[in-house]
Amino acid sequence: MTQETSTKAAVVFDIDGVVRDVSGSYRRAIADTVEYFTNAAYRPTPVDIDQLKSEGVWNNDWEASQELIYRYFTAQGEIRKELQLDYNAIVAFFQSRYRGPDPNNLTGYICHEPLLLQPNYLEQLTQAGIAWGFFSGATRVSANYVLEKRLGLQSPVLIAMEDAPGKPDPTGLFATVAELENGIEQKSAIVYVGDTVADMYTIEKARNLDSTRIWIGVGVLPPHVQETAARGEAYGETLLRAGAAIVLPNVQELTPKQIHKLISRVCA
Repeated sequence: MTQETSTKAAVVFDIDGVVRDVSGSYRRAIADTVEYFTNAAYRPTPVDIDQLKSEGVWNNDWEASQELIYRYFTAQGEIRKELQLDYNAIVAFFQSRYRGPDPNNLTGYICHEPLLLQPNYLEQLTQAGIAWGFFSGATRVSANYVLEKRLGLQSPVLIAMEDAPGKPDPTGLFATVAELENGIEQKSAIVYVGDTVADMYTIEKARNLDSTRIWIGVGVLPPHVQETAARGEAYGETLLRAGAAIVLPNVQELTPKQIHKLISRVCA
């Protein structure tokens, strides 16, 4: 029996930038929040946000918003520790834009996120014997909105913001894998699909903590960086330097054949 057919595979997907396009939602909410708390003096561009995210530690968009606000004011000569930023107020404003003013009735930017994969893609993985689940820094409400309401998935395996420390801590990835394997003895090769440096750092940390199985990071270019070839190429190079084995323009290009090809390459 070949390695390709004998090695079980499981794919864990990030959600934002992989399953849904958040350039007009989460990232727009970041820009709105920073603009509001800098008194309209600074609105970060998509490139500004990408540069922050490329540091690999700003996966939480509330914290990313706060950091951009801090950096604006310190660039004006103010002292960070003397700034009186109210993190809870930042979160509340962000959520009012992203979810809408009523947390029980989503009407904000979340309602207009284009989907980047279709349910039949996940069905192809299932038919190929490949388990799949989701590990995301999004809140459970936000993640379930896209997975269950938009994609129609029935109780998918999901580890969300409330369930584990933020990336690049791999605790949530380990928890997702544990749910997918559900006590089986044979360890699967794990492919983690993400669109940020933090996602690639997560798979690297998982590999360092558990060398008993195969860990593969797959990068996906979020739509907003594909507006120009140069920007898409630069973003892809950043993901490769962070540890991605391959970078794809869309998650659905990660076919069962491609998954087994990646595993075979690692095993060779």
